[in-house]
Amino acid sequence: MQQRSIFISFEGSEGCGKSTQIRRLAARLETLSRPVTLVREPGGTPIGEEIRQLLQFSKINKAMTAEAELLLFTASRAQLVRERIEPALRTGSIVIADRFLDSTTVYQGVARRIDAAVVKFVNDFAVADCRPNLTFLLDLDPGRARERMLSQPRTPDRMEQQPVEFYEAVRNGYLTLAEHETSRVCVIDASRTAEEIEQEIWRHLQPLLG
Repeated sequence: MQQRSIFISFEGSEGCGKSTQIRRLAARLETLSRPVTLVREPGGTPIGEEIRQLLQFSKINKAMTAEAELLLFTASRAQLVRERIEPALRTGSIVIADRFLDSTTVYQGVARRIDAAVVKFVNDFAVADCRPNLTFLLDLDPGRARERMLSQPRTPDRMEQQPVEFYEAVRNGYLTLAEHETSRVCVIDASRTAEEIEQEIWRHLQPLLG
């Protein structure tokens, strides 16, 4: 009998600990012999990875407009949904996404100040009816998140180089979104230890696992 497919997304600003918690959750699910598919945004497909390079690391992306940024992120997402996410869900896999459409709603719609109706239209077109069952929002003070990010031994990408005011807008946008989607978005205090965060995520996920 095929197990129920579940689509989980993780959201939050850079430095909030998404990658750590995704790895921990995937490992925990695999101990239960549940098939897991991990995807990331932008990226996750050959086309998406090319878009990721352009958005984050290309030497020519400094002049990128907010509108072009919006369309590139959603183009990567449209490919990811059809090439990876929907096929995995059809086989009963648990899909865990490092970011999904909420990132565009907040980063481009709130922080970049693109009209919310435009962002919603583009998002809806890109993903159709493919939506997460559950979204974990790892909430962390922007100053602390920035300290974590800069402590990593690598060069920050284009999005990570935004000013602190940008990330304050991102955080506020996420929290506002969570207030409007309480049945899907679960806000997690990301200032605690990785172990405490993992346990809370697991508690919220268990009802979906049945």
